[in-house]
Amino acid sequence: MKNLIDTIKNIWRIEELRNRILITLGLLLVYRIGSFIVLPGVDSARLAATGASGGGGIVEILSIFTGGAFTRASIFALGIMPYISASIIMQLAGIAVPAVQKMQREESGRRKINQWTRYLTILICVFQAPSYIYATIDESARQVANPQFWLFTSIVILTCSTLFVMWLGERITERGLGNGISLIIMIGIIAQLPQAFVQEAVGRMGPGGGGPVLLLVEVVIWVLIIAGCILLVQGTRRIPVQFAKRVQGNKQYGGVRNYIPLKVNAAGVMPIIFAQAIVLVPMYLAQAFDNPPQWLVSMANSQGVFYNLTLFLMVVAFTYFYTAITVNPNQLADDMKRNGGFIPGVKPGKSTAGHIDELLSRITLPGAIFLGLVAILPAFVGMAGVKQGFAQFFGGTSLLIMVGVLLDTLQQIESHLLMRHYDGLMKSGRIKGRSGGAAYGMAG
Repeated sequence: MKNLIDTIKNIWRIEELRNRILITLGLLLVYRIGSFIVLPGVDSARLAATGASGGGGIVEILSIFTGGAFTRASIFALGIMPYISASIIMQLAGIAVPAVQKMQREESGRRKINQWTRYLTILICVFQAPSYIYATIDESARQVANPQFWLFTSIVILTCSTLFVMWLGERITERGLGNGISLIIMIGIIAQLPQAFVQEAVGRMGPGGGGPVLLLVEVVIWVLIIAGCILLVQGTRRIPVQFAKRVQGNKQYGGVRNYIPLKVNAAGVMPIIFAQAIVLVPMYLAQAFDNPPQWLVSMANSQGVFYNLTLFLMVVAFTYFYTAITVNPNQLADDMKRNGGFIPGVKPGKSTAGHIDELLSRITLPGAIFLGLVAILPAFVGMAGVKQGFAQFFGGTSLLIMVGVLLDTLQQIESHLLMRHYDGLMKSGRIKGRSGGAAYGMAG
């Protein structure tokens, strides 16, 4: 306890770090306040009873990333997700379009891509906003005299609010602590944790709930799952690299051994996002039909076997796909050869690239399987009797985002402490953390 207090004092002594933390907390507070401001012309009382309660699993999944703003018809209902979608589209364009890939290597090109991402965000909002309004806000909750004008103004408000949230994230990244987009997503997820835990605790303490012992068992299992996710995020396979000696004048360069850290989960949370985006399609289709076919109903059931088996297989497949486009063994081998480095016992060039590719395939398999299990854990936990709200925190995108973003933020705090010769956050060793990337690789 004394070490924790000393660490907090050290953090507060560093003026730059203190200011960054206060700015981050202040901007996140602005975001949370905005998530409770309801769209003009919407009766929140009637909305709670009718509108936002529909949609089933879709609403629950989408509401996780906005801290409940989605179900409240808030001005921040769309949150930062349109920007995330635009960023993913531009990432995929960088893989498929050589011109965009070339632009990503140049500073001016990256600025232009960022500008295109903002324009694409506006376009996505324009299409998503009316869909959200018609699907979520029941007509009885719309207290308006001119529905057409209200629809237009609501679309404008939702679009501008998303751009404002995006601006908040950029300000946090620039002047605050951590990655702003990631923190905004994480704070929306964490905001629902206390209410979900209280509901679970009340249910367990009630008649036939199992009592405090069963609640304690759930918490212990949850902590163990979080520990497993931390190992998944930080797990690396280090490849030794030897650099050749060279002498220039009286000085000797090289001759040292370094390591290439290959991550067990180089794809981050992207495979779960892609897979969930695809498996949500049957849910939309099932709601579009008055009498949908049985196979579509089975695929739309988030607790069903077909849904979770499909989700698991897609997560494993997308993990391999995203790892293949994220880590380029040929480029690693070329860079190593150019700098006079080589892997002991492996010839430079194609042999090195093949060796790295083989190691990457070996470590990606357990990482992909574990990531797939994490993706479907909420369904199994829900089947075991845990309430749906609390079950969402036992796995899936929400848990991985929380773990990844918190590790990133703690790593930055520790860097500030070590840079000024203070002890780090942990006596046993430094936090490995992860290399940048918004929302655990969501909006890089």
